[in-house]
Amino acid sequence: MNPTEIEKLINAGFDNAEVRVMSDDNTHFAAVVIAAEFEGKRSIARHQMVYRTLGTLVGNEIHALSIRALTPDEAAVDGD
Repeated sequence: MNPTEIEKLINAGFDNAEVRVMSDDNTHFAAVVIAAEFEGKRSIARHQMVYRTLGTLVGNEIHALSIRALTPDEAAVDGD
C-alpha cells in the first residue's frame, strides 16, 4: 500500500472529503481526513468511519494508522 492508494479508499467512503495520507515506510501511515460527515460525532466514531473505508487492510497491509478526523469548521479553526 502507498499513501495515494489509501487516500483513494478513504475518499471513496465519504462525500466530498479532503484526505491527506503520509508515510515514510508504506506500512505506518498518518491520515488527516476533513469531512462534513464527522459533524456531531465523537472522536472514536470518526475513527471508526475511517477504518470502515479500509476494511481488512488495517492490521495487514496497513500496519499502523494515525488519524486526525475533523469537520470542515474544525479544520478552518485548526488551520489545517
